[in-house]
Amino acid sequence: MTPKEGIGVTPFHLVYSVEAVVPVEVDVESDQIQHYSEDNTERMLSELDLVDEVRAKAVVRLMSYRQRMRQNYNRRVIPRSFQIGNLVWKKVKPFGNVSKLEAPWGGSFKVVGKLRSGTYYLEDEDERRLERPWSVNHLQPYRAG
Repeated sequence: MTPKEGIGVTPFHLVYSVEAVVPVEVDVESDQIQHYSEDNTERMLSELDLVDEVRAKAVVRLMSYRQRMRQNYNRRVIPRSFQIGNLVWKKVKPFGNVSKLEAPWGGSFKVVGKLRSGTYYLEDEDERRLERPWSVNHLQPYRAG
C-alpha cells in the first residue's frame, strides 16, 4: 500500500513527502533503492503540490478516529450521581494484607455534601463525617440485600 492511498501515510511522509529509508534497506538493496534515479526530482516536486492534500486527509482521518473512540468510550460509561441523604457503598482501599476474598465495598455511608460534580462528602453510620471527599468512581448506590 502506498502513501498516496491514504492509509499508510507516516509522519515522515507528511513532513518530507517521501518515505524514509532504513539503513538496513540501503545494504539490502530494497525496491526503493533499486528503482531510485536522479530523475525523481520532478516527481518529488509534483508530490510537494499534494502534501497539503495528504495532510488534510490525515487530519480528517484523525478526527474521525477520535470521534469513534469518544463514542465507544461514552457508550460504556454508566453515569452516576447521588443526592444529599442517599446511602452509598464506598470502595475499600487495599492496605497491607487485604485478601482477594474480602469485600471490595464497605458501607453504608450517607451523602452529606456535594463538592462539585462527581465528588461527595460522606458520613458513616455513627454520623462521623469522613475527612475527605470521595469521587463517584469509588461509590455505588446502597441496596440492602
